[in-house]
Amino acid sequence: MTFKKLLLTTTSALVLTGAAQAEDYVIGVMSAQSGYLAPYDGPAYAGFQFCVDQRNAAGGLNGEYMVKTIVKDTRSDIAEGVKVVQEMLDDGAQFIVSSADADPTIAAAQITMADGIPTMTFAGTAPVLTQVGPHVFGSYPADNQQGAVLAAYARDQGLQNVYLVKSPDSAYTLGGPEYFGEVFESLGGNIVGTSNYSLNQPDFSAIVTTIKAAEPQPDVIVTWAWEPDFPAFIKALRGAGLDTQVMGGDVLDTPTVRGLGDVVDGVVHTSGGFPDEGSDYARFIDDFKAATGTTPDNNYYVNGCDIVNMIEQAVAAAGSTDPGAVTEAMAEIENGKGIMSDFTFKGTDRMPLRDVVVARITGDGEKEFVKRTKADPATLPKP
Repeated sequence: MTFKKLLLTTTSALVLTGAAQAEDYVIGVMSAQSGYLAPYDGPAYAGFQFCVDQRNAAGGLNGEYMVKTIVKDTRSDIAEGVKVVQEMLDDGAQFIVSSADADPTIAAAQITMADGIPTMTFAGTAPVLTQVGPHVFGSYPADNQQGAVLAAYARDQGLQNVYLVKSPDSAYTLGGPEYFGEVFESLGGNIVGTSNYSLNQPDFSAIVTTIKAAEPQPDVIVTWAWEPDFPAFIKALRGAGLDTQVMGGDVLDTPTVRGLGDVVDGVVHTSGGFPDEGSDYARFIDDFKAATGTTPDNNYYVNGCDIVNMIEQAVAAAGSTDPGAVTEAMAEIENGKGIMSDFTFKGTDRMPLRDVVVARITGDGEKEFVKRTKADPATLPKP
């Protein structure tokens, strides 16, 4: 089943059933079905709706609250996202799940702030997103967590000199490399150069030329670039004869990137989880495939399901679906049970403390597990 078909099925159901009943818990979902966020929002929404359907089949959240979802396509456009969030609030949404990036989440949270509607991003990882207000939550390990873990891994591998490639056009593409660099330097490494690019930049030859001229030469290049920028960059880098180790953020955990072939062989990236044999995550994949015919091939599916787990546990602790009570309860969750990994909001900036996985891409399109660990909250770079 395609993401678009899942979206249309859910939306059609809402039209046919009309307004939600008084006891229903109404959740509004921003899900970009086109544009740069589609590779992340699509799988996240599919996993989210799958687990909502499972809960409803068992009597609702905690066997008590049936969930009605209002799903709207943002087309990866911030202005459109603001518009649809307001529409969902007007339709009675008591919780908003926003797109998988900080910038649209920040814009949405400014709309939901007036009524204190809890707002959680599908997979936005820039920790600045929660600074809008106490009603805003992450769901995935934040960029400063990922950057800290990846920097420690790089130093453990004996890598000494890093070149950072970042874009100021997004909090994600800017912050991730900067967090990595801060921790890398604190561990004795050196930043030997930095280049900025624009989102959707088609030509990275100038940046590659600058990297080739760096002195000393980097033994690792770090970027939080996403599609289509990362494919353009890695092709230009390898095409220029540079075989330098490349590392990046969780955004590289997609079948498109893994499908680039030899140019991504050995690329290392962070991730939120890995489906170990016999794990709850592995069972989720089997269940999702059996129900939909689609095999989840990245972590955004399972994290979408974990958002349902987070909401359910917050509602249980709150004892109601009141937005303020759910917000307060969510912020106090400690060692909450997840499928991708467990999660803690208590004592954080509402970006949950979760396991970070380091993975390696192979030339034949596979993803290899490297390590799993948590960042130390006491040493995390500040947003």
